[in-house]
Amino acid sequence: MDGSRGRFLLVAAIGLVAGVVLGVVIGYFSRQPGSAAPWAEELVRDGDASAGRRVQEEILPENIEENLRRLTSVPHIAGREMDLGQAEDLRDRWLQYGLDSARLTPYDILLSYPSSDENSPSRVTLMEADGTVVIQSQVEEAPLDQWQDDPNIVPPFNAYSGSGDVEGELVYVNYGRVEDFFHLQRDLNIDPSGKICIARYGSIFRGDKAEKAEQFGCLGLIIYSDPADYSARDYPVYPDGWMLPPSGVQRGTLMIAQGDPLTPFYPANEYAYRLTEEEAKVVAGLPGIPVHPIGFGVGIELLRHLAGDEAPEDWRGDLNITYRTGPGFQQAHAGRRVRLQVNVQNEVKRTYNVIGIIEGSVEPDRYVIMGNHRDAWVFGSVDPSSGTAVQEEVARAFGKLKQEGWRPRRSLVFASWGAEEYGLIGSTEWVEEYSKVLQERAVAYLNVDIAALGNYTFRSSASPAMFQSVFEATKKVPDPGVNPAGSSYSSLYDSWAAKVPKDEGDPNSLPNIGQLGSGSDYTPFFQHLGISSIDFRFICDPAVLDYYALYHSSYETFDLVKNFIDPEFKVHQAVGRVLAEMALDLADSLVLPIDPTVYSTALQDIAESVRTEYSTQFDAQSISMEYLDSAVSNFTRSALRLKDRMSNIDKKNPLAVRVVNDQLMQLERGFIDPLGLPGREWYRHVVYAPSAHNSYAGQAFPGLADAMFDIENAANQTQRWEEVKKQLAIITYTVQSAATAIEEGGL
Repeated sequence: MDGSRGRFLLVAAIGLVAGVVLGVVIGYFSRQPGSAAPWAEELVRDGDASAGRRVQEEILPENIEENLRRLTSVPHIAGREMDLGQAEDLRDRWLQYGLDSARLTPYDILLSYPSSDENSPSRVTLMEADGTVVIQSQVEEAPLDQWQDDPNIVPPFNAYSGSGDVEGELVYVNYGRVEDFFHLQRDLNIDPSGKICIARYGSIFRGDKAEKAEQFGCLGLIIYSDPADYSARDYPVYPDGWMLPPSGVQRGTLMIAQGDPLTPFYPANEYAYRLTEEEAKVVAGLPGIPVHPIGFGVGIELLRHLAGDEAPEDWRGDLNITYRTGPGFQQAHAGRRVRLQVNVQNEVKRTYNVIGIIEGSVEPDRYVIMGNHRDAWVFGSVDPSSGTAVQEEVARAFGKLKQEGWRPRRSLVFASWGAEEYGLIGSTEWVEEYSKVLQERAVAYLNVDIAALGNYTFRSSASPAMFQSVFEATKKVPDPGVNPAGSSYSSLYDSWAAKVPKDEGDPNSLPNIGQLGSGSDYTPFFQHLGISSIDFRFICDPAVLDYYALYHSSYETFDLVKNFIDPEFKVHQAVGRVLAEMALDLADSLVLPIDPTVYSTALQDIAESVRTEYSTQFDAQSISMEYLDSAVSNFTRSALRLKDRMSNIDKKNPLAVRVVNDQLMQLERGFIDPLGLPGREWYRHVVYAPSAHNSYAGQAFPGLADAMFDIENAANQTQRWEEVKKQLAIITYTVQSAATAIEEGGL
């Protein structure tokens, strides 16, 4: 080509492109005032005000009932055939409902089951001196209705127990808490070492009971369900009521760590490096002693003739006996001994998560996640299938809205977790696999492990970042009005505030919201990555029982829910509506519904409680809270400024909206310490974590609480007080850093 001709064509092409660009610019700026390109309007639209009403109307109690009937038709323990079967069925249903995608994510993990050797069952035997059997626990629970005829019911056991055959004297250790063992040793001069210990279920996580029993030298541990905690007087037992019969036994895991024991901190995928089982026992805190659960029908015979002093009043349950500590038995039965045989086998098995997504129209890279686990020890009509049934109906309702042309601003993620009962394994492995994505893009995690364990009132535990959203959601949901009979509240919020007030005696009190500990699938999101999370459910009347009586037994059936908890499934519907409203609020609001000043109030309250509890000890060690107080004050001012920016934001400026939303989304991440808590590094949230002595319970400023625990009896006082100073400094730094992170400039 001729050079001059080439230059001419190049100049012509440049002129053509410039003309097109100029025309577009002129066309854009020549629009009528107030007009905007459709894509620009979409960027700054707020949520569809009608969507909440439509999704509430779409959530139907009869559908939830049918879901629960189907889910509880067979036992579905993790790692067995129904794990895959239910996962595939749920995936297919989500796709049928109209979700954009649904897929299975498998993980190969270490699970635990009773031995398949029928000649070596796990059992507890009370024997006379000559070996005559006085009483022996049954391998299976007594068949009380047709449900117990299913051959796939797993016999009662405690997952990951050590296997063994031990014999010895019996010592009663109350709930098996560290303070109970301290009382035995320090106040009663009873050494549990070399004895078989018996504890009652309740108060703390069963894995903590096993850990403490091993630490204090017990040969083995028997755990029974006392009627004081699981079978209230004057209420009929199953199948005539919702209380635990004498033969009922609570199954459950003993693992204190979270996730697959063989792949700590990393996902259990096909190329993962795996520890040996012996290494995993150390890392994951799996017990080395045999542990086995029994019903109170056997428990009363073990405890009836114990020797020793009468147990303290708060150690006494509701069996018709005189509670004593032991060791051993009273004179007439002095030769009796207890034999504990446990035969548990651990196996690497595959479990499945199901992940379904409705993609956002504007911010598809921002995720609001709704989770529930699918596996159960037996039928699991309450835990977890009440939540699974609700989650499925919420997915159907949102799918219906999508088919009618609606899409959320941000993506909705529906997550069904596998192997939660063993130690939050499915959710933890998924969080570990996608941690880089989640810590940058997840807005919030909403957990409904159990939808309804009772019908008394709504209850929630949450990050302070979720308070505003759950308050607003419950104000929009009608109260189901199931219990007490005849009561009437205009909204679920009203009944919740009346029955569980934050400030007793104040008629205008907010509802009380608990701290998140562990025990369900919010843990890896909240405690490990710092994603704002919430867990909620309906509970039973605490004046009757603190928890539902048939927990993890083979009597936790569909009939339990249908006949005694929620016959018309109105409570389940209400929980589903709260889940949908919260998800909609977080996914569709232009500005995220997070009030940062709620977090500053929480920090102020925690700091004040630290001062109240420890000030005398701190003063004796010349430890000042001055810098922590300053950091909390700085966070409070930063939160107020962020809230002011939220109020005055230019909602027509998508970049300004995104900047503020990112700060709100990252608010929780500011409290994450990448080094984790001392001795339990997987937990990284500096403000909230599970108690070191009860994994179920939440603990504020956990590093400091761990350092201060029983400090007066520490062998090395100087070292422990140095650890207290260190933890106080870490908390101060973290709160100050979080304050800086939510400032407009940040540097």
